[in-house]
Amino acid sequence: MIASLIAAALLTVQDPVPPQASLADPVIRLEDVVVDGRRLEAAAEAFVDTIAAPVGRRGLARWHRGVCVGAVNLSPEIAQQLVDRVSDVARGLGLRAHEPPCHPSILIVATTQGSAFAEQFVAMRPVLFRPGGAGMNQGPAAFDRFVDSEAPVRWWTISQPTDSDTGQSAVRMPGQCNRSCNPIDGASTSVLDFAPNTAIRTVSRVSSQIRQDLKRSIVIVDVDKLDGVTLGQLGDYIAMVTLAQIAPEADTSGFDTILNIFESPDSAEGLTGWDRAYLDGLYGANWYRTSQNSQVHAISDAIAREYRDGQADEPVETPQ
Repeated sequence: MIASLIAAALLTVQDPVPPQASLADPVIRLEDVVVDGRRLEAAAEAFVDTIAAPVGRRGLARWHRGVCVGAVNLSPEIAQQLVDRVSDVARGLGLRAHEPPCHPSILIVATTQGSAFAEQFVAMRPVLFRPGGAGMNQGPAAFDRFVDSEAPVRWWTISQPTDSDTGQSAVRMPGQCNRSCNPIDGASTSVLDFAPNTAIRTVSRVSSQIRQDLKRSIVIVDVDKLDGVTLGQLGDYIAMVTLAQIAPEADTSGFDTILNIFESPDSAEGLTGWDRAYLDGLYGANWYRTSQNSQVHAISDAIAREYRDGQADEPVETPQ
């Protein structure tokens, strides 16, 4: 499959990502702003609400055990630096980052023609982007925006509701059958034979045995649009948008985050305190919660706690 992906990528890509350049000017930081606990909680919740992009009402997803990061259409040195950076961030969150050869669950593809390549890639391997299970991506409108995007970096993420007891999908996948789909001795099939069977061990309004797992993330990098962004910044940006479900259209100008680097390359050298606190909250929270709001509050509380404990960088004022 990797050979096919590389062949597809080579259709339109000619030039590798340029070597990492150092910033000519120091990173600009705002002066520290002192906020009380109530304002800090509100700022943290606003940040989570702004960037989080769960599928429908299924709740926020995260990688369950580990990831395999792959990069194609780049010089070996550049590709390895990107793979290493994303893998290091994943390890810092308690995930395993598998070493090649492995089947990439996070695939980074470079191109000089982002939109044209995205359209060709989707046409060649549509199942990679839309596997067919219910509620596993953001839907047709978001998919069209992904294909047509003019952003320097675009991403498409697949998630899956999973039975935490069995590790099996909690939604029907194409071709799935719980018994022989060719009845023997006149036995008949029913619709239940083509649906996942999940044994619910307990009923609760505050928790669920169904977790939301990230299963695949595809990132397309348009190298002609990376002006002013270093390789280190790019690696951290990709880590942020692949290790969590991040909204591509989010307006993050009111926050100190790596997500602002394409509008302002000097705004962050790498993952900021806000970014790290968000990821730590995502992967550190008790995730068997039935309510998306409760998940948002859990991450917001984790961010606020990190600031209070002095583990994150400068807090910012609550956006108006």
